[in-house]
Amino acid sequence: MATGLLALLDDITTLLDDVAVFSKVAAKKTAGVLGDDLALNAEQVSGVKADRELPVVWAVAKGSFINKLILVPLALAISAFIPWLIQPLLMAGGLYLCFEGVEKVLHLFKNHHDEKETLRNHLKQANSATELLALEKSKVKGAIRTDFVLSAEIIVIALGSVAGQSLLTQTMVVSLIALVVTVGVYLLVGLIVRLDDIGLYLTQSSKALVKRLGLVILKGAPMLIRLLSIVGTIAMFLVGGGIFVHGLPTLHHLADMAISGEMAHIPVLTSLINTGISLFVGLILGSIAVGVVSLFNKIKVNKKVI
Repeated sequence: MATGLLALLDDITTLLDDVAVFSKVAAKKTAGVLGDDLALNAEQVSGVKADRELPVVWAVAKGSFINKLILVPLALAISAFIPWLIQPLLMAGGLYLCFEGVEKVLHLFKNHHDEKETLRNHLKQANSATELLALEKSKVKGAIRTDFVLSAEIIVIALGSVAGQSLLTQTMVVSLIALVVTVGVYLLVGLIVRLDDIGLYLTQSSKALVKRLGLVILKGAPMLIRLLSIVGTIAMFLVGGGIFVHGLPTLHHLADMAISGEMAHIPVLTSLINTGISLFVGLILGSIAVGVVSLFNKIKVNKKVI
């Protein structure tokens, strides 16, 4: 009996060691998408009234947890029974991100100011609690939709890092990555959207150095949010385009050709070229998607008129 217990403890220790090792590998592989996830979510939840920022972040975080609860079992099931379906689903999500990115750019040029300022103006014009709630819900829904696509990308990358391992190891690693990603990203998002309050609190300190730091934070917070808005939009093209570049053999081959020869030995240059290719592909795909949707909407309108 004692021997059986020791064998069981040994198996558990080995399993936990495997989970720790593969979790580190998965975390490294998903680091790039995590940066995009942070930028996109910080940009998506910013722009609401100050007293509603944290409730909005919490609402999106809860939506993100639900996304993970759906995606983790779904990804494991698809990987086990219909693995060929993962890539088409990822591409559909990538196309949606590219489409949303182009819409954001067009919205920016059409209205001569960014989405955040537009939302603020709407919030000022909204006189009733019902209107404010509707605008807030719209913001939350958009953020959760975007989170769903990015979460799927993160989970699939994490799952790919444990391909060939037992189902238990895959489940534990992917679940751990999903939990850490969600908690980490939304804690940082909450911190970012409350930077102005932190800066204001520090400016009230009696210590000159702390007060100066508070002033720096107050001045830098709006610039950081604007920067995240830009980075978040670019991230949509990078993630969406990157899915297609790595998922379609032809595009992947062309990308490899672009960094062949001497350039392949220069990591920084290779990374820049890969980023540029993903960005370009994302812009093209998003533009095509927006064009198709616009044409479809016009046809629908014309049919109604007729």
